Amino acid sequence: MEAILRRTTRRAATLLPRSLPPCSAARLARFLGGISAACSSAGIASVEFIPWHNGGGILHRAASVDPTAVVETGAVVHSGAVLGKEVVVGSGAVVGPSVSVGQSTRIGYNAVLSNCSVGEFCTIHNGACIGQDGFGFFVDEEGHVKKKPQMLYARIGDHVEIGANTCIDRGSWRETLIGDHTKIDNLVQIGHNVVIGKCCMICGQVGIAGSVTLGDYVTLGGRVAIRDHVSVASKVRLAANSSVTKDIHKPGDYGGFPAVPINEWRRQTANLRLFSKKDGETR
Repeated sequence: MEAILRRTTRRAATLLPRSLPPCSAARLARFLGGISAACSSAGIASVEFIPWHNGGGILHRAASVDPTAVVETGAVVHSGAVLGKEVVVGSGAVVGPSVSVGQSTRIGYNAVLSNCSVGEFCTIHNGACIGQDGFGFFVDEEGHVKKKPQMLYARIGDHVEIGANTCIDRGSWRETLIGDHTKIDNLVQIGHNVVIGKCCMICGQVGIAGSVTLGDYVTLGGRVAIRDHVSVASKVRLAANSSVTKDIHKPGDYGGFPAVPINEWRRQTANLRLFSKKDGETR
């Protein structure tokens, strides 16, 4: 009997990788006694995830997914996640535990959502990451760099568009908020605790440091940088490559480093060119 069992176990081991899904393979191998306890645990874990009928992705049994939602092949939806009506999760995307996604939102390939909620009719493009820890550290009494707790969430409003490879960190002392109808370009970094109002336009390669507050209808040109804990009033427009180092209280156009009202920045630029030419002639 033992010889028969050994032969059967060896035969099953050669067939399992090619002919059986992981959950079935684990159950059969455990029945035959030819699998370790570690593999047994992995098999049990794999049973927690099931294929989704609409798209071919997999989701956790504890996830709540509307029947009209599409989870494409290679996408994973974790425990406690909620996907609303007609949501589309692209291949390779990950929807983390307890993440909620509103109706008709589309999540691009390889996007990662964790510790966040996303509103209705949003578009999240390929490779975007939302809800990861922010960049918060301090030096303790012994001179070691320690991480500050990052325990809160990122909240994305309705009709928001987030570009490819953009990162939005979750909050530490307050939640990170993106207002309704705000549009964010590719390669944008939004730090923890940032609050952005409604209908803002944020162009590519903008960097917004932690705890910044932007009002409504703010426009940031490409590669604008905003230092931490700065507040920018509603209806402010910042020219490309500007750097905001202090609060902006009045609506209007600004530019330069540090950012000043646009006419003042233009005068500074013109005077600099003029002085440079005079200095060159003197030499």
